[in-house]
Amino acid sequence: MGQLRVEKIQEFIKQEVSKIILTELKDPRIGFVTVTRVEVSGDLRYAKIFLSLMGSDEEKAGTWAGLHRALGYIRTEIGKHLGIRHVPELSLHLDESLQYSARIQELLNKIKHEESQ
Repeated sequence: MGQLRVEKIQEFIKQEVSKIILTELKDPRIGFVTVTRVEVSGDLRYAKIFLSLMGSDEEKAGTWAGLHRALGYIRTEIGKHLGIRHVPELSLHLDESLQYSARIQELLNKIKHEESQ
């Protein structure tokens, strides 16, 4: 499969999943979610959706459960607009890079503050 086509499908899935989570999912457990990236296999059979979740640990757990419950609906909605024969099987993955970078920034600020004293 052409790399350009895979990249276009990845971007389309990212935008669609973001839109579906924001506007169509009515589960009250689902809190603040950001779709950070999507990786689609070369044969277009599988798509890994990487998400960043905000909130307390309890809120994150509720959001995670709500998203897993809605995964079939999300796949169906993507299939309506994607325009390919087989809709990729979706899997959700937690992307902790935002939390990691925030923690690094916090540590750097702490070091800078300690050096200035």
